[in-house]
Amino acid sequence: MLKNTRAFSGFSVNDIEAAKKFYQDVLGLEVEQDTRGISLKLAGGNNIFLYPKPDHVPATYTTLNFMVDNVDQTVDDLTAQGVVFEKYEGTHQDEKSIARGVAVKMGPDIAWFKDPAGNILSVLQEK
Repeated sequence: MLKNTRAFSGFSVNDIEAAKKFYQDVLGLEVEQDTRGISLKLAGGNNIFLYPKPDHVPATYTTLNFMVDNVDQTVDDLTAQGVVFEKYEGTHQDEKSIARGVAVKMGPDIAWFKDPAGNILSVLQEK
């Protein structure tokens, strides 16, 4: 029924201006704002809609994953921009907070961080 229907994802933030600044200036994404919120313009034509919600509660799961060619370099670049990477017990993360899944055949190499609203994002490399 919805197979050929255009779809997009979205999630809430508590401060739309802080979100816009972070996604645009720190992550380097193209951001469009309207009266309802902001759209993140992602590679491949996909968009993510962020909307303000006064009683926002940060997601407890990864809301957005960024596939990168080099997770180490991306973590270094984002760290230089002030991004702090999360440590999660049981994920066997290294000193850069990267969980090295490729070497042990347990998924991608991945590192998690939060946006200003506390939503969890990740950068990951599959090979």
